[in-house]
Amino acid sequence: MFTGIVSGIGRVVSAVPDNSVVRLRIATPYDAAGVDLGASVSCSGVCLTVTAKEMSDTGSMLAFDAAPETLKITNAARWEEGTRLNLERALRMGDELGGHLVAGHVDGLARIIARDDFGSATGFTFDAPPKLARFIAPKGSVCLDGTSLTVNDVEGTQFTCLLIPHTLEVTTWGDRKAGDDVNLEIDLMARYAARLAEAGGLG
Repeated sequence: MFTGIVSGIGRVVSAVPDNSVVRLRIATPYDAAGVDLGASVSCSGVCLTVTAKEMSDTGSMLAFDAAPETLKITNAARWEEGTRLNLERALRMGDELGGHLVAGHVDGLARIIARDDFGSATGFTFDAPPKLARFIAPKGSVCLDGTSLTVNDVEGTQFTCLLIPHTLEVTTWGDRKAGDDVNLEIDLMARYAARLAEAGGLG
């Protein structure tokens, strides 16, 4: 479980296909000594399991395996050497919940259709898959590329979010532009509320 509050930027060192999986090595700012094998790390919103680690003076090199389902649903299939990723360690009991509850289970991809840079904020307009757009509501939360964001407006399958300069500086959002696909995880509460309503209709 995560919160969507990015705690570091990672960089893909290698992405090597191995049968049906892609073996990833990612340079991170984390202290390898404090990262257990088998730990979960959110990599641009994708929950991945640490399979190996190497220590360095500047942080650690963590290894992950991206499974076929992950490669199909997320943008992880496009990660290559040099790709920058938003990272977050798993939530621990007692940690501050600064964003919203995020599972790290990406539902699909949202496409950036516009970026508008203002003096004090940057606005992004996204287009979501129709099957996911119904879960996105004004003033609700979404997780995009591992970042907890508040939805401003919704019109059809399109929605907007505003990012402050600090967010652009400490995440990969400063690199994002129209045409990019980002990992989208809908709010857990919206998902379960819809399921309960659906179950109620079944009697």
